[in-house]
Amino acid sequence: MKRVRLTVAYDGTGYCGWQVQANGNTVQAELNRHLSQLLQEEIETIGASRTDAGVHALGNVAVFDTNARMPGEKISYALNQRLPEDIRIQCSEEVAADFHPRYCESEKTYEYRILNRRFPLPTERFYSYFYHYNLDLEKMREGAAYLIGEHDFASFCGAGAQVKTTVRTVTGINITKADDIVTIRVTGRGFLYNMVRIIAGTLIEIGNEAYPPRRMDEILAARNRNAAGPTAPACGLTLVEIRFTEEQQRL
Repeated sequence: MKRVRLTVAYDGTGYCGWQVQANGNTVQAELNRHLSQLLQEEIETIGASRTDAGVHALGNVAVFDTNARMPGEKISYALNQRLPEDIRIQCSEEVAADFHPRYCESEKTYEYRILNRRFPLPTERFYSYFYHYNLDLEKMREGAAYLIGEHDFASFCGAGAQVKTTVRTVTGINITKADDIVTIRVTGRGFLYNMVRIIAGTLIEIGNEAYPPRRMDEILAARNRNAAGPTAPACGLTLVEIRFTEEQQRL
């Protein structure tokens, strides 16, 4: 028995999120089905991040256990021949048997993309949130600075989340603009349900001057979802990468 790690990229537009569910197709379900067919045994993957419906990924991580003799690094090539075109394995490799992508210490980076122009672009409709009002990026950056560090992010947690604590650590937020695309890049050691989308929605409210930047500090202190801005649409969000310490992956 060996444990194999997959780095998975996908366009989440046509899926009901990552995690297997009864009411629609998911990325995890596709991986499980095609891996089981490829390796001729029942495979159940374990994912590092349970992205929502419509959310994309460049570097989500999953592991599975197998008795197959196929080398771990070769599985990506064979699996990509079977998967639908909107899911592609970027890397496959054997890892330590106790490596678990949800319980090992890691740092995740998400990007939220906003198409900020007068009219929408059809080619961007699945990969960014169209917003035609002007955004003040300097004020957004000023508001984002309040979120850096370890805080109770209860105000930025979607309803229905079942967690032991809402304390999380955000290690960086960068806000940039290239042509008409505003990108909010958020890095942290774990995130709550809808946390990045609520951060993005709140920063948009600061950018359009509905909130002053200092309001972000008050939102954090409130520990109440109603204090923060709206949840930005899923289409703008991409899980860019997940970094683990080398010791946790070493064979």
